[in-house]
Amino acid sequence: MGKIVVAEFVSTDGYIQDPAWTAPYWNDAIAAYKSAELDEADALLLGRTTYQGFAAAWPNHPEEGAYKDKMNSMPKHVMTSRDGLEWNATRIEGDPAESIGKLRTERNLLLFGSASVVEFLRANGLVDEYHLVVYPVLLGSGLSLWKPVEAEATMELTQSRSLDNGVVLATYKVTSPSVVRPSFG
Repeated sequence: MGKIVVAEFVSTDGYIQDPAWTAPYWNDAIAAYKSAELDEADALLLGRTTYQGFAAAWPNHPEEGAYKDKMNSMPKHVMTSRDGLEWNATRIEGDPAESIGKLRTERNLLLFGSASVVEFLRANGLVDEYHLVVYPVLLGSGLSLWKPVEAEATMELTQSRSLDNGVVLATYKVTSPSVVRPSFG
């Protein structure tokens, strides 16, 4: 059985929108954490907006090496109503919760960004882990990682590391998922 990992760059006040504010903090420790995360994944799970940004950037990204190679070659599963996906991507068909649940039995899925997909997965009890890179920044507004749900999941901190630049790398395993069953779209 696989798992679904939600990987996010998050401000201390819980916002994940437009991660340009993370650039001044980037270092080798964050790069290693993100590389290990990608190495464990069999496929990406993405929303339409994140997919479009990644598909435009990664094929011609100036970075060379294993990370770029894996990003470009691994399968991508996209929650979208659009046809004509490229970049080794397929659309999630049918009932999204059922389709993603089936994929989860077959492979390890990694989700970057895609706030509405994170909310959908959390509400349907499909998140197994959160990999958070928490930055010492207060944004005050934007897309929140923690949109309210009726019954919040409980989590166990399985790994954490504080970096010299104030960034915290944290991995949480979901021990009791919340299940609300909203529709997506």
